[in-house]
Amino acid sequence: MTSAPAGTDRGPLPGPLFLGAAIYRGSSYGRHHPLRVPRVSTVMDLCAALGWLPPDRFRTSPRAKPAALTAYHTPAYIAALQLAEETGEVNEDTRARHHLGTPSNPVFPEMFRRPATGAGGVMLAAELLASHSAGAIYVPGGGTHHGLPDRANGFCYLNDPVLALMTFRRAGLTRLAYVDIDAHHPDGVEPAFAGDPDLLMISVHEENRWPFTGALTDDAGGNAFNLPVPRGFNDTEFRAALHGLILPRLAAHRPQAIVLQAGADSLAEDPLSRLALSNRAYVQALTEIRPLAPRLLLLGGGGYNPWSVGRCWTALWATLAGLEIPDRLAEDAAAVLSALSWGGGTRPAPDPHMLTTLLDPPRDGPIRAEITDRLAHLARR
Repeated sequence: MTSAPAGTDRGPLPGPLFLGAAIYRGSSYGRHHPLRVPRVSTVMDLCAALGWLPPDRFRTSPRAKPAALTAYHTPAYIAALQLAEETGEVNEDTRARHHLGTPSNPVFPEMFRRPATGAGGVMLAAELLASHSAGAIYVPGGGTHHGLPDRANGFCYLNDPVLALMTFRRAGLTRLAYVDIDAHHPDGVEPAFAGDPDLLMISVHEENRWPFTGALTDDAGGNAFNLPVPRGFNDTEFRAALHGLILPRLAAHRPQAIVLQAGADSLAEDPLSRLALSNRAYVQALTEIRPLAPRLLLLGGGGYNPWSVGRCWTALWATLAGLEIPDRLAEDAAAVLSALSWGGGTRPAPDPHMLTTLLDPPRDGPIRAEITDRLAHLARR
């Protein structure tokens, strides 16, 4: 992948781009894993059914080559990941060193090709954005923010947000921002850029939730702002965080590009968190963050309820592309949601509105003292 160097003004991208791939269709971490559910394929199908993916807006995500991945990951780890996919197994030494073949990071048929496709997409997106004066690109298969240089971590075999930020840097963009609204703290991204004053990092995540990092007092050497929030975090509290932390810090930083990780596990229906957001909070975040930099790279991330993830990430594409979200889905789009399942287990069926609409009802509530006190603490920095 090559591009014109940053600063070569080719003008803005002609419109937002969506990068997806067929590899997400039918790929699963296994029938007992939270990532047994379809996610990116659901977004592509919903967008297609709604007529929101014309050929000039969709590009197939390339698969990153192993050499490109070693910009952040060790060659030994990349080789181990490829070998595990090829053989369908790992030995004890590989499991201990690289955390492959564990319950969280299992061996499955596409365990190298799938994350390498996400990484290839975000790296291509960063190159395209850096070579234009402005633009926005959506890679819902990206956002694997837990991956570490020499091992898998938290369902993440690679760390594509780190690779995206490194790609921006190589292309000549120096002033960057990373915003993460996933329920889980980005413990793979923060240490990669700790202490770098040109790279602002902001994370809003559930307190006392794996990976148990990202404390309020954790500033990663000065360039990170971590807001751990209590269970039941609602839309009103999210707006307080957006207006009291995220937007003012971004405006003061004046980044050349923003990477927004929009993991959907902060939604009320998600089984792996205890937060209570509606997807309207995500739409509002994207709407208000977008004007604060000429370039935006929007990623997916966590999210383990197939209906809530599909609806949220589809609504984000509509928002980015300036499309009108209907009050009620047409039959073809509703059929995409009706065809989803948990893929096993005994979890409850979705509420009826999740089969016929994209936007949730608002989930407002009181702003608790924990939120206002923590925002006040961060404002004093």
